[in-house]
Amino acid sequence: MNLDLTGKRALVCGSSQGIGKAAAIELALLGASITLVARNEKNLKEIIQHLPADDTESHHYLVIDFNNPAELQEKVTEYVKEHPVDILVNNTGGPPAGSAIDADLSAYTKAFSAHLICNQILAQATVKAMKDAGWGRIINIISTSVKTPIKGLGVSNTIRAAVANWAKTLSFELAPFGITVNNVLPGYALTSRLEELVKIRAEKAGETAAEIKLGMLKEVPAGRFGEAGEVAAAIAFLASPAAAYINGINIPVDGGKTPNL
Repeated sequence: MNLDLTGKRALVCGSSQGIGKAAAIELALLGASITLVARNEKNLKEIIQHLPADDTESHHYLVIDFNNPAELQEKVTEYVKEHPVDILVNNTGGPPAGSAIDADLSAYTKAFSAHLICNQILAQATVKAMKDAGWGRIINIISTSVKTPIKGLGVSNTIRAAVANWAKTLSFELAPFGITVNNVLPGYALTSRLEELVKIRAEKAGETAAEIKLGMLKEVPAGRFGEAGEVAAAIAFLASPAAAYINGINIPVDGGKTPNL
């Protein structure tokens, strides 16, 4: 099986921590040059020093806040002029928890901008080089909520579904150019996002974090939380030459939690 990414450049968003960081490491292990993207420059500087590298790899980072789409468009458009991107990993922190009906209108517009609009900016900036090369990968880190909405995540459920349908549409449009577009759907992975959700649920239910986690684990057939590296492994596979005929799909990485196909 061909997993070799030597000579490819991967732009990995949200890569200062969690799943984004793990994805950057996995892609580098397969030979890709990595461009880290996040707003925390201190973390980016530290991570880039520890990315696997050999003589064929050159790693970079971009400090960008996805709450500023104009900045994203300017910086990425300029960057790809000198550093064409072969693999785009879209990954942005989820919107705050809460019910759909109680969410302020600004919560929807902010989430739509940070997720779908920023993904569109990144795709438009990188896809020309992919078309020219006849090879490309766009991988979106979303959520299992695109298959089954998650209680208490009203805004996130709504926006994630929009991103999934955007990606499916792109998969039709870009397939003739050798570009695949797929979505990875993490379940309960051990990240800061999970800890945030546990804290909110505990406060709402009047229970301890340990009690909330125990209840969450009962939903997972595997009986444990996932690791960020396990989600990253799916991302790395989809980015590889071996996954060339996999296109337009949603892959849950959730220990079997998602109840539907």
